[in-house]
Amino acid sequence: MNQFIKTPEQQALVDQLRALQPVFQAREPELDARGSFPFENIKDLKKMNYHNLTLPKEFGGQGFGLYEYVLAQETIAEGSGATALSIGWHVGIVLEYAENRHWHTKSAEWLMAEIAKGALINTAATEANAGSPARGALPRTSAVSDGDHYIINGEKTYTSMAPALDYIFVTAAAENDEVITVIIPRHAEGVSIDETWDMLAMRGTASHTLVLNDVRIPKTYILKPMGIAPAKGWLLHIPACYIGIAAAARAYAVEFAANYIPASLGKPIAETSAIQQTIGEMELELATARHLLYGTAERYALARNKSEMDEALNVTKIAVTQAAMAVVDKAMKIVGSRALSEDNPMHRHYLNVRAGLYNPPMEDMVKGQLATKAIKSFTQPSKSEVK
Repeated sequence: MNQFIKTPEQQALVDQLRALQPVFQAREPELDARGSFPFENIKDLKKMNYHNLTLPKEFGGQGFGLYEYVLAQETIAEGSGATALSIGWHVGIVLEYAENRHWHTKSAEWLMAEIAKGALINTAATEANAGSPARGALPRTSAVSDGDHYIINGEKTYTSMAPALDYIFVTAAAENDEVITVIIPRHAEGVSIDETWDMLAMRGTASHTLVLNDVRIPKTYILKPMGIAPAKGWLLHIPACYIGIAAAARAYAVEFAANYIPASLGKPIAETSAIQQTIGEMELELATARHLLYGTAERYALARNKSEMDEALNVTKIAVTQAAMAVVDKAMKIVGSRALSEDNPMHRHYLNVRAGLYNPPMEDMVKGQLATKAIKSFTQPSKSEVK
């Protein structure tokens, strides 16, 4: 990863986060329990103002961009994948605003002030049995007009970082099936969290169900105008998180191989050709994935029209996440059956890295888009089309 650090500011940021890695790793076993959440890790990150990493400087933030964000997210994930994925949503949503300035001005002004003071945000869009918003599903959550207010009712699943959020951006269907995004203060009357998160992977993200029961909010709490599709380079925090988990698995496996001396062998297993071959394959996959990840982040930062980067962002997420899983699988083979022990961190890396399959964009959608584009390029136009 060091070769991708290009400036003294980036080095200082990574060094700060690396100092937290041993602390985060020591706390990781606590995150295996249902209902767990890395409160202390988030507190440590807020002490170094990580929640303000991408907040524009005019609002009191650090003003860093996508490249630094990706570097930081990989570094955090090497210490704790659940912590990285949780805080990543907040920092990324702030970056999306910083790049696009697409929120209503009044909403942005007070939200930025709250974030500068330490407030955490995330979006809640997914609903049980309603289909994915990424696939065009309309929300069942409703926003009913009542004078100068909306009355919000509904439930949202996969609300990551639920125990620590201060404001939640909720998609809801208003009149004429118009989909709006409203700002819900976490402690508003009628807002509650149902602790439903029972996944084997990424338990520490506490992605519980948000319950909204007659929540009354001012109409000024609409976040952004309808129909805006901002550039989403910040979603690279997802593959950055999973390649960070892979890096942690690789480090554990290589250290193990360099020091484990079976009685039957009389030397470290790292000196055998089979283990060296597997380590070499891990190194190659990690290096290839990082070149793709940081290359895409750099291209995105330099792109004049960031909306033209959608395919590159999608391909990078899929390829890097697949590479991360492959690296962890190879690390598991090096460590052997003890890797499945509950006391061994490898089992956690194995489970957590697979959560990347279910973070956006979805692999089948990306492959479908690529297939459609490829087929279209070889499809002959009909005579009527030529005319």
